[in-house]
Amino acid sequence: MKHTDQFFDFAAQIGLTKHLGGQEATRELVDRTRITPLSYVLDVGCGVGTTACHLARSMGCRVMGVDINPLMIDRAWERATRLKLTDLVEFQQADAMDLPFENDLFNVVITESVTAFPDDKAKSVREYYRVTKPGGFIGLNEATWLKTPVPDEIQAWASQDLGANVTPLQPGEWIQLMEKTGLVDIFKRTSTISTREESRGILERYGWGGFLNSLVQAFGLYLRSSDYREFVKSIREEGLTPPNLDEYFGYGIYIGKKELFNHN
Repeated sequence: MKHTDQFFDFAAQIGLTKHLGGQEATRELVDRTRITPLSYVLDVGCGVGTTACHLARSMGCRVMGVDINPLMIDRAWERATRLKLTDLVEFQQADAMDLPFENDLFNVVITESVTAFPDDKAKSVREYYRVTKPGGFIGLNEATWLKTPVPDEIQAWASQDLGANVTPLQPGEWIQLMEKTGLVDIFKRTSTISTREESRGILERYGWGGFLNSLVQAFGLYLRSSDYREFVKSIREEGLTPPNLDEYFGYGIYIGKKELFNHN
């Protein structure tokens, strides 16, 4: 099993997923994509359903969450059921590069640390565009190289910590992907990351109760799963993050609008 696949399988089992920028980044996506109670939102790479359920609870809108990992979908349904949100939220397994939806269906499509994964990022963004209604918005929160050239040790850290199949892009490259798809009025904001802020974001996202429950689940998994013990050992052996990481690696918020009329 690949390192990245292991990470997401284990994350699903303990019921915890995260994305760069935490809840602050999610709030910015919601605001800039103009989500309202009348919106129908597609959350691509929904993980355990945290953002989808948050949108349904806070905005009262309908949300469809998709993830390529079936364990994530199971946890997402459990979360929505526990929170009594199944009248507003649905989940299904799907690949970002091949979304199983009709054209022009959603008012908003969002991703949070997802589009850096697919081999064909342009195909994924075209799929987001296809299923978005004219006049709707696509909002990405994605891993971003803030400065180049990226030193070898930073590249090595990214391959180990994010996964060998994860490819951050430079801000201009993310924008170019969106422009080539046909999106207009593109907004961009990039940010550095810090371990303290990311940890605070997890607490805000899940609350102390949810965070402690995930710790208990992780401890139980560690006791009963030799694969998980080996995974934790490999993470420890990879060492600390490079001291100059924040100079080169961060995240970006990228928002684009699908025009009401196709001028091509």
